[in-house]
Amino acid sequence: MTEPSDYTPPKIWTWNKTNGGRFANINRPVSGATHEKELPVGRHPLQLYSLATPNGVKVTIMLEELLAAGHTGAEYDAWLVRIGEGEQFGSGFVAVNPNSKIPALLDRSGPTPIRVFESGAILMHLAEKFAAFLPKDVAQRAECLSWLFWQMGSAPYLGGGFGHFYAYAPTKIEYAIDRFAMEVKRQLDVLNRRLADNKYIAGNDYTIADMAIFPWYGGLVKGWLYNDSAEFLSVQEYAHVQRWADMLLERPAVQRGRMVNRVMGEPASQLHERHDASDFLTKTQDKLAAAN
Repeated sequence: MTEPSDYTPPKIWTWNKTNGGRFANINRPVSGATHEKELPVGRHPLQLYSLATPNGVKVTIMLEELLAAGHTGAEYDAWLVRIGEGEQFGSGFVAVNPNSKIPALLDRSGPTPIRVFESGAILMHLAEKFAAFLPKDVAQRAECLSWLFWQMGSAPYLGGGFGHFYAYAPTKIEYAIDRFAMEVKRQLDVLNRRLADNKYIAGNDYTIADMAIFPWYGGLVKGWLYNDSAEFLSVQEYAHVQRWADMLLERPAVQRGRMVNRVMGEPASQLHERHDASDFLTKTQDKLAAAN
């Protein structure tokens, strides 16, 4: 154990703009818009403003799965929001999501546009709108929604807790890393035990629970999140989570959903904006050619 810090919290907290690590330039203790900027609007019924973080990927997977299932009304425009540059604080984005977090959805399919923010709410909105990927049976629906809200409640421990202190914090704090690593491994064990007896998270059927959990915990066990955290957390121990993640990765809609609004990785894996299904062929290939 390292020596304890000599830091003593002040009686009244004040914002130190110079402290905060990687995200100090966009974190602040107040909400609201910092600048005027209207959001672009495309031609499709659904307008998504997002970035391919785990929360953003949930929604693009859902939209691609809906289209793959034949729901043509789920056609969408996906606009890139560069959160590292503070675009989520533009007035147009704040009007859609007052919490200034991606993703945000504007459903323009009816006479009056409907804003939906928070990734779990967007998944529920789309599932109910298209009567897809959410069981109709009362007990099965309750199971699915329980796991959806499990993810919404658990991910902050993974991302804002473990991920922040392990990969992003300017100072490594042993207590914080130990505390959140323990909790993340507990969560992986919860999933592993569930998937030992079930094909998918909610049972035998693929649902929005899988779409919500996969970008976070599937990404963790496949080594996509937080540098070398997969080795640190010994993710190979969770064989049933690995099996489930591999199964989802075989789905073409999951593969496409992971590409939308992506700005990192190989050029061929990035589709910065999506306005038509053909974009997956033309725009990614263009970027690959440009890189070569």
